[in-house]
Amino acid sequence: MDLSALPARERILLTAHDLFYADGIRATGIDRVIAASAVTKVTFYRHFPSKDDLVRAFLDHRHARWMAWFVDALGRRGAHERSGDAQALLLLADVMAEWFTDPVFRGCAFINAVAEVGGSVEGAAERARDHKREMVEVIADLLPTTLPQRMALAQAAAIGIDGAIVKAQMGGAELVREAVEDLRRLLRALTDAAAPTSPPSR
Repeated sequence: MDLSALPARERILLTAHDLFYADGIRATGIDRVIAASAVTKVTFYRHFPSKDDLVRAFLDHRHARWMAWFVDALGRRGAHERSGDAQALLLLADVMAEWFTDPVFRGCAFINAVAEVGGSVEGAAERARDHKREMVEVIADLLPTTLPQRMALAQAAAIGIDGAIVKAQMGGAELVREAVEDLRRLLRALTDAAAPTSPPSR
């Protein structure tokens, strides 16, 4: 994507997004972001008075971008048509497989950010919690609204996804494959748990 025609703030933010996600927040200094986004220091600090401000903007942008992709990826696999069918949970494994095999995959930006700066950048941990909460809500929408354990199952699926993300992030095609298959097994167990049980025969 050619960023040169974009307004300075957007150019800085998109540049920081790619650098922070690829190399880490702490490892990416402000001078590098300024140079890569082709702005002056004055322009940079006019839009982002501190690196913390840029980190918060990065997390907000990443949240919107990732959630849009997540919803779209589910939709491309027919989630809307299968909404309310617990078997739709199984689509999550295919969605994660798509993400894990993306060449730019570097894990969850929010898990990474909490590990790096969660205690030092005000608002970072809160944004991570909000991100994970919204992910759970999207997962819950795949399940029948009448299911008593709907939110508990969505939470369990989300925890499984986070575990698979961390495993896939360790690198290597074999670990990615294992992460997806582990997640698929968990999701099958959750769909079995969501299935109505037949009354005992007399």
